[in-house]
Amino acid sequence: MTDNIAAGSSVSDAPSPADDYLGDPAVRAEWDGRYADRQQLWSGRPNGALVAEVAGLAPGRVLDVGCGEGADAVWLARGGWDVTGLEVSGVALERAAGHARDAGVTVRWVHAGLAEAVLPPASFDLVSAQYPALLRTPDAAAERALLAAVAPGGVLLLVHHAGMDTRQAHDSGFDPADYVWPSMVAALLDEDWRIEVDEQRPRMAPDGGAGAHHTDDLVLRVRRLR
Repeated sequence: MTDNIAAGSSVSDAPSPADDYLGDPAVRAEWDGRYADRQQLWSGRPNGALVAEVAGLAPGRVLDVGCGEGADAVWLARGGWDVTGLEVSGVALERAAGHARDAGVTVRWVHAGLAEAVLPPASFDLVSAQYPALLRTPDAAAERALLAAVAPGGVLLLVHHAGMDTRQAHDSGFDPADYVWPSMVAALLDEDWRIEVDEQRPRMAPDGGAGAHHTDDLVLRVRRLR
């Protein structure tokens, strides 16, 4: 294990709002506001696609991208994984750290955007991104950061809501063209990668929580060969 897993980013077992944050302040403020509006934003249970896809994997080092209130991170830690949770919202990280303490598990928390976080390259046996709100950039920074974090032999699991990528921009401010979708990550794969799953399937959704109305998932699972 490495203590300086994200040197230059804020890493701790118990984040606080005073932590240094690497990333766009506007993105942090937006997500802090969303979490602050509710006592609990998500269901508190691990995502169904993650549970299904991890079933056959041997526990190792995992990066939980956009870990939110920590349900996936805590579930993975209970299953023997060495977990790093990355999140832009300090409000969410406070809750996640509390859930980890209550569960008696240890998770490293990184307060940063994915593209800005200083993560050790090619070092995670699993990179899990469950319904991430990753902003698209001309240099594909987020997509490349997801792939760069995966160790040789490791897996990237990217799950998103089906149909979101084809919606039209509307008055709420949501424009699918602003975000990274699984197809964009798949388009960057070369001979060093093998696609194991690339499909749409019915969503195994925990009861309650934001996003519970979505019925189908896009699941992309790829393995880094070298």
